[in-house]
Amino acid sequence: MELIDTHTHLYAKRFESDRAAMIQRAKDAGISACYLPNIDSESIPGMMELEKEYPGFCFPMMGLHPCSVKADYEQELAIVKEWLEKRPFVAVGEIGIDLYWDKTFFEQQKKAFIQQAEWAIAYDIPIVIHSRESIDILIDLIREINDPKLRGIFHCFTGDRAQAQSIIELGFLMGIGGVVTFKNGGLAETISDIGIEHLVLETDAPYLAPTPYRGKRNESAYVRLIAEKIAEVKAVSLEELAQVTTQNARSLFGAN
Repeated sequence: MELIDTHTHLYAKRFESDRAAMIQRAKDAGISACYLPNIDSESIPGMMELEKEYPGFCFPMMGLHPCSVKADYEQELAIVKEWLEKRPFVAVGEIGIDLYWDKTFFEQQKKAFIQQAEWAIAYDIPIVIHSRESIDILIDLIREINDPKLRGIFHCFTGDRAQAQSIIELGFLMGIGGVVTFKNGGLAETISDIGIEHLVLETDAPYLAPTPYRGKRNESAYVRLIAEKIAEVKAVSLEELAQVTTQNARSLFGAN
């Protein structure tokens, strides 16, 4: 059985003490690939080093996270553009809008998202979207861009059924992580009506660990716990869930 973690920050400092062992645990749990979203210029070296150390297992994206969109965001975007011109990446990500922590740079976040979405279209690669407190705004922006080549994942989807339907209509996938295992989290009920052909698995490690590790450091091996919960909710076998979500990820990111 093959599982894919479509969103994991394996380069994060919280893995410094046991990164190799943590990656081995993921492999032992059946994870065959990990997709690494970039944050900003500071996260690039560690991310690229992981690709070198684990070829065929760690796949980097390139993008500017909305929480790193500050007054100097144009300089950060120039670095993203330079990397996209230099070599291939599996996706532009993670990009989007975050209105949970700070609304100061909302307009800049929108501009950064649109610019990076345009680069993804130009390079014909998907985008991976961070949409905290901003799902409807991003759905509208994608509709406005209105390009059939624009595709990707709404990472850490925690929206409602109407938002899920809009995402499906746009041809995007939803990344489902540890929140689906939270008691009273509501996500299990939301995805009960969504076909697994619209879903991919993710951890967002080291954040958002699934039950029974909630509140602790997350890691990619826990994708299996997320898969087990979704299979239970959808009343399908774990093997079927793994096969479909893995194929969804491979189809989106390209055969690696």
